[in-house]
Amino acid sequence: MKKLNKILSILVIILGVTSVTSCDKYLNVVPDDGIASLDMAFNLRSSAIDYLATCYSYMPIDGNVMSDSAMLTGDEIWDLVGRVTSSWQTTRVPNTFFNIARGFQSASKVYANDWADMYQGIRCCDILVDNVDNVPDMTTEEKNQWKAEATFLKAYYHFNLVRKWGPVPVIKESLPIDSDVETVRVYRENIDTCFNYILRLLDKAAPDLPLVPESSDMYGRITRTACKALKAKVAVFAASPLFNGNEEESALVDNKGRMLFPEKTDDEKLERWVYAVQACKDAIDICEEANIHLYGMDNISFRVTDSLKRTLSLRNAFNQRQTAQDPGEVVWANTQYDANGSYLAFEQWTMPNLTTYDHTTGGYRFIGVPLKIVDQFYTNNGLPINNDLSWAGVNTQEVVSPPLDHRFYLYEGYPTVRQNVGREPRYYSFLAFDGGTWYGEISNFNDIQSDKMRYLQCRSGGPQGKSGGEVGPVTGYFAKKMYPYQCNFTAANTFVSHWFQWPIIRLTDLYLLYAEAINEAEGPNGEHREDLFKYLNAIRERAGIPDVKTSWDNFSNSPGYYSTKYGMRNIIHRERLIELCFESQRFWDIRRWKEAPAEYKKGIYGYTVTASNPEDYYVKKQIATQVFGLKDYFWPIYTYYLERNPNLVQNLGW
Repeated sequence: MKKLNKILSILVIILGVTSVTSCDKYLNVVPDDGIASLDMAFNLRSSAIDYLATCYSYMPIDGNVMSDSAMLTGDEIWDLVGRVTSSWQTTRVPNTFFNIARGFQSASKVYANDWADMYQGIRCCDILVDNVDNVPDMTTEEKNQWKAEATFLKAYYHFNLVRKWGPVPVIKESLPIDSDVETVRVYRENIDTCFNYILRLLDKAAPDLPLVPESSDMYGRITRTACKALKAKVAVFAASPLFNGNEEESALVDNKGRMLFPEKTDDEKLERWVYAVQACKDAIDICEEANIHLYGMDNISFRVTDSLKRTLSLRNAFNQRQTAQDPGEVVWANTQYDANGSYLAFEQWTMPNLTTYDHTTGGYRFIGVPLKIVDQFYTNNGLPINNDLSWAGVNTQEVVSPPLDHRFYLYEGYPTVRQNVGREPRYYSFLAFDGGTWYGEISNFNDIQSDKMRYLQCRSGGPQGKSGGEVGPVTGYFAKKMYPYQCNFTAANTFVSHWFQWPIIRLTDLYLLYAEAINEAEGPNGEHREDLFKYLNAIRERAGIPDVKTSWDNFSNSPGYYSTKYGMRNIIHRERLIELCFESQRFWDIRRWKEAPAEYKKGIYGYTVTASNPEDYYVKKQIATQVFGLKDYFWPIYTYYLERNPNLVQNLGW
């Protein structure tokens, strides 16, 4: 026990942890005399596996608004400001992290501050690696696999720190228990040292990990495919402008005079992209070996029209439950995703209420999609509206009657705004809005006809309209992508969720990372040009839009736009923002691209949701302004940590 207390006292100095109450997170093994010890944690496989689970327990729970640092913290979904979260309705979605989006972050009160948790998780992984060989009833192969899993998690926890705080202290090995105070007052390493260490850890872990989960009860454990995929993502982050020779951060210097963002030549920056190209290709190759493939229309087993089948396949690629036997296109998912708690609440209290055949469901629907996110989707020609010749001179805000060929997308004869007509399938699959469809709450999905579809009426007086200060649409658009079609309300108004593992990395993510790396390394006409177009077009084909060249050459006002690095960069970036929307990706992407200031400057707009007439409802209204400065690229280090460890330096602007 003295050894454990010494370890925890070191952590207090390094991390600024105010107490040692996290002891129970480290040791869940207590012998008969009631005194926990590391020896007891690794005396049998049955106790050691509890410790391995503890290593996993520090993973941020993506999809949980109180754990996911990229969900309610940015500009992709917008919460209803001023709503009550502590009233009688105990399942209302917490909005603490929303304070980051509203600009309330500070060094004295750091939101989404998991700095200490990540370092505790790293320490936990080190302890397992150092001690698992002592377990007597395990094979050498299994011990090596567990050490590889812990090594992967150690890399992932470092990566989570780096993408939030930039340069951070790198913990290469556990400090001796007799370390003095000055030894444990660690320094932040420069950004390249951080990324290089993470990449080395992933390379070290990969060989001893299984290609795929070996059984259903292993699903959620780290595989070689997940390891290679994370390496690809880390490599692209390391090459991205925010981290790769970022001159705007040149003033970030520690008290030894070391630049934490070293200066780089153009050739040195390029090396990062060349490395990322190979890392992404390796990840895609191993996914193919593991039979991870794009989720397609053939995966829909019941009989529906082609338009419905496509929109369902696009949603299902993200929100359908995966298995070890058939992972679909999910490369790595977080199985800590809470089936009965946080996300069930998020589904229930952000979706629109639905009028069904025999009852009306509840639903507070206080999470909306800003109009700038709606605008980013393509037309049915696979182009931005302002580049599509067929949209030239069109008033996108004109109120029109939907055409017959949109009857599975839009309520026939129900007035809607012109911008809702003639958009790509992902628009109708990922977004719900006034006059749009909501596919679900149906007992029989076979041969569904348009008159049996669910349609939303979000104007005041409609079933989904604004009916109080805390109910009704925020912007006029809902993030339908996040809801499996199996979600349901019973006649007793009881919500039935459909649990799924929140994807951390999907195959389309890797395709787009690969295309981005190729373009940045060599442009769209280089050695890997065939792969660039192959994987980009595979996503577009699944989405039901033309390939890149066909769209831009046949339907746009800028033929050949894809033939330059600049043009292709914009195409790839927009494809990521569409394909991966609402998946906690945009927040990180617009930062690493250094495009966040321009995106935030657009403001948060919605429609006039209190109006009942369509001409009044479809009037844009600014809901909020956002300011994004240099300091907002990285989290502030909590002031208390700086006071306990003066060798840490604060991020710029905080």
